[in-house]
This record gives sequence, structure tokens and C-alpha cells, in this order.
Amino acid sequence: MPYAAGRVFHDADSHVMEPADWLVPFADAAMKDRLLRRDPPSTRPPVEAPTEKIIEGLIGGPKGRLAYGAHDSGERIRALEELGFSSQLVFPTSALRPFRTSSDQDVLYAGARAANKAMAAFCRDPRLLGVAYVPLDNPDRALEEAQQAIALGCRAIWVPSTPAGDKSPGHPDLDRFWALLAATRTPFVLHIGAGSRTMPAEYVNNGKPKSPDLHGGGENLRFKDYVALPHSAEMFLGALVYDGVFDRQPDLRGGVIEYGAYWVPGFLRQMDMGARSFGRTDPYLKALSAKPSEIIRRHVKFTPFPGEDAGYLIRDSGADLYMFSSDYPHPEGTNDPIARFERTFEGLGEADRDSFYRANFEDMMGMVPEGATQ
Repeated sequence: MPYAAGRVFHDADSHVMEPADWLVPFADAAMKDRLLRRDPPSTRPPVEAPTEKIIEGLIGGPKGRLAYGAHDSGERIRALEELGFSSQLVFPTSALRPFRTSSDQDVLYAGARAANKAMAAFCRDPRLLGVAYVPLDNPDRALEEAQQAIALGCRAIWVPSTPAGDKSPGHPDLDRFWALLAATRTPFVLHIGAGSRTMPAEYVNNGKPKSPDLHGGGENLRFKDYVALPHSAEMFLGALVYDGVFDRQPDLRGGVIEYGAYWVPGFLRQMDMGARSFGRTDPYLKALSAKPSEIIRRHVKFTPFPGEDAGYLIRDSGADLYMFSSDYPHPEGTNDPIARFERTFEGLGEADRDSFYRANFEDMMGMVPEGATQ
């Protein structure tokens, strides 16, 4: 019996646990050594690998690099069947590290192309929906890489939740990029890890030894990071709304993945309050097609963390905003995310559950629901 059963489940967040040389076969010759990942020593206690690979009940089995299907494409297809998800967005984990922060645009975009080729090769089953990575620093090169990624079969485009170089992501120079995504029904996605941490380094200097991360090591979020986690996504989405991107591209869809969602109701209210306060004099706010919260509702979906009260979020701000995700094989997804969400769903009807597990994802991805006609 698959882990997820009894309805259609789409998973809006999963990952590859890439080996250090994952990009090398897909890189241009001059970039192969530059794109070989050189990881710092881990501070986590070593974990003994299981003597045999766990397939049945794998949602509660080993996670990270020891998980079944963590980096082997054939295993991952079998894992997806055991998990019971109809489809699964697949993000990189560490593949962006060798190039993401480079100030050399040749390195930045060569790395993105290699990563997107590697992702497309991994996601050879149509149920595995590969996520490409496209920096927006150079609008012409961003458009070129997005075209390449879509041609390769990648199904979503991960963009950093930062300014586009020296421009807003809503700058007219990027209109062709957003128009391409809208025309092909390829959603943009924001995800933790690409410019998402806004905590200045000075805040870490508190005169104390650095604390361990969530899992006892040193590679992931700590409390101060978590508190500031959604701020970059808020700034990015606010810019797209205010700069009129969604009004110029009514078919554009997006997702905010692995930022949690407790902040979303307040963010929607904050934007609407700002529009009421500044809209009397601001011509750009007057030109918007609707309240900012309504624009976000039409175009963007969010994934709560399994530990959040997703039922409260749905009751507060609507069932059309939130999506299920497992984060497999990352341990943050927990050993039973469905049960954790279901514990918060008391009083919700079937339509709300269907939106959370299926329909909102299909809307974001431009999918035609089973049995429907285009």
C-alpha cells in the first residue's frame, strides 16, 4: 500500500541529494573543474548506512543521502510509486553551491545551464517534474536559459528571491522572461536557499559559540534565520505586484516553496493596508487590477511546513492558497507529513482537502485535471 492513498496527491517540494560531481558531465569543458563541488567538512555526527535499502515505508525511513531514491533516478521512480504521489516537483539541494554566488556571469549562467541539464536527465519519468534554476541578473541570459530549460523538459523555473542584479524583478527589461513563463504555463518558484536569508551577518555575532542547526549539525537554518526566512519572498512578491507583472501577464503562476506559510495571512493584510494608505496618491497602486491580496490569490500558491497549523491558514485566508509538500528526502519533511497536516484539518470539507492535496498544484502547474478537457 503506498504511503499516500485514497485521493490524488501532488508533492510541491522534493529534492535530489547530488553527489559532488553531479554537474561535471553536463558542464562545458572549460567549466568542469569550476563546477565540481568541494564541500566543507560536515559537523554532523556520522550516520551508519543501512545494510539494505528501505523501500516499503520509506517516508519514515532514512533521509538525506541515505534515502532510497536520493540521487539515483531509477530508484526515485520506484520511490515515487511507494510514496503514492501522482507527481513531484524536484529541486536541487547542493548543485547550485559552486556557482550561485559567483560575480562572474559566465560562471553563473554556465552553472545554471549544467544544473538544468542534470535535472532534466534525472527527471526522465513524466511524474518527476524537474525544477530549473535561472538567475535574473542579466535579462537576456535569463531568457535564454529559461528557453533552454523549458526545451529540456523542466517544468518550473526557480528564481532567486532577490533583486535582479541592480533591478527590481518587475523591471520592464524582464518582461520577456515573465511572458515566456506565462505563455508556456511554466511557473516560477521561490525556494529557501537562493538568496532567501536576509539576516545580516552581524546578527550572528552575539558573543557566543554558534549553535547547532535544526538537526544538530551546522549546514541548515538556525532560529535567527528562521525568524527572517519569509522576508525575501515578501519583498520579491511585493515587487511583482506593485510593478504590475501579474497584470501584464495574467497567465503567470508561481509558488513559494519551503518558506512555511504562517506569515502569509499577515503579508496579505499588510499589502492591502499599504495599498489603502498609499493608493490615494500613488499612480502605480491606482493602476493595479485589484487589491494586492487578490492579485496574489490569483497567481501564487504557498507550502506550509508540516509543523504549522495548515487548517488555521485555510480557515483564515482561503483554501485556494496552500499546497501539500513532503520535502522528501530532506528530514524537515518529517516521517509523516500527511498525518501532521490532517491533525489540523478538523472541520474542513472534502473540497478544501482536494484543493490542498491536488487542485492548487494543478492550477500552479497549468495541468488539466484527470477527466477534464482543454
